[in-house]
Amino acid sequence: MTASLPEFPTSVKNFQRYLQIKTVQPTPDYATCAQFLRDMADELGLPHQVYEMAPGKPIVVMTWEGKDPTLPSIGLNSHTDVVPVYEEFWSEDPFAANIVQDDAGEHRIIARGTQDTKILGMCYLEAIRELRNRGVKQLLRTVHVIFVPDEEIGADHGMMAFVQHDAFKKLNLGLMLDEGAANPDNSYKVFYGEKAPWWARFTAEGNTGHGSKFIPNTAAPKLMKAVNALIAFHTQEEKRFLAGKDEATGKPIGYGDVTSANLTMLSGGKQQNVVPRSLEAYFDIRVSPFVDYKHFDAWLADLAHNSDVTLEYKQQYMEPNVTRLENNPWWTAMQRVGEALGTSYNTQICPGATDSRWVRPLGIPCLGVSPMRNLPLLAHDNNEYVTVNGYLEGIRYYEYLIEEVGNLLV
Repeated sequence: MTASLPEFPTSVKNFQRYLQIKTVQPTPDYATCAQFLRDMADELGLPHQVYEMAPGKPIVVMTWEGKDPTLPSIGLNSHTDVVPVYEEFWSEDPFAANIVQDDAGEHRIIARGTQDTKILGMCYLEAIRELRNRGVKQLLRTVHVIFVPDEEIGADHGMMAFVQHDAFKKLNLGLMLDEGAANPDNSYKVFYGEKAPWWARFTAEGNTGHGSKFIPNTAAPKLMKAVNALIAFHTQEEKRFLAGKDEATGKPIGYGDVTSANLTMLSGGKQQNVVPRSLEAYFDIRVSPFVDYKHFDAWLADLAHNSDVTLEYKQQYMEPNVTRLENNPWWTAMQRVGEALGTSYNTQICPGATDSRWVRPLGIPCLGVSPMRNLPLLAHDNNEYVTVNGYLEGIRYYEYLIEEVGNLLV
């Protein structure tokens, strides 16, 4: 249903242009993306710098200088890369950013990155445009709009490296706003913390031989002992989550209160009739920030020892990654904006990982809110979309939020 579409504002067309740039992993077109962002910065009159933590991995930082640049600044962060698609399962070309009208009369922008997370970067820029259009020449604090690469593949050459660079330190951030997620309910999700990703590899070794024999001390039983224990742990945590409250205390249990341990890969063996010398199991463990990390680490180490397997981590974060909301003036400012716009919030621990996990350990508060409500969560899914009205609402929300936090005296 595209024959009678209305004429959409420039902000929508800019969003479409951004979505049409194929910054899809594993070979994102970062050069075209960086040029688009530089052009947007020039159009808005925002000075900008481009940094590369690795060749071909541009980080674009636009700066709106405040009246008092000595005050800690506001960072508006989003990532430019998007995840791959299964194009055959999409109703539209995932990189055409077509607008189609649904049965309810809403206009959907269908494209990879609409929710995760190109909407956020464009809301920032179009909100600044709106502020300038109504005569706001400067806020009290400097605002930096930050576009980073490679968030979807671990950020080794994105935010993880950038936080160690002098250019990041010179930004002097007092607050960083980052991505949230779409919410099917009539509220905005706000991520104030994240589970710690522990990517664990268990390796079992044993005797090898012909597949027809009874061979003692083989790798498989050792590995299965560890695997079964972790799957049992995961199942128990899932039951706690589904129950919705703690059996002992009666307190509500949300996603952030439980730890997941998903078996994601198994490897080993040379041939079907040869008992393998070694086998490996890989787990993606997401540790709740409310867990005693040292105790949980010791439990996993004991599990490996008792199963006669080795345990190694590709990544293991040992500090809870949380921005406290109690007595937090930035959160109070965000609440004021919600009240002014008639918007409520649903505060959560992020179920995945965002760039904020590299910034919070520096003592910088981070709050993640992507202004998408009454919308199914389709990040990384087929037919990812946002509505035109939802996107325009997001611009208005960030127009108010940027002004509120940018003028806040703490």
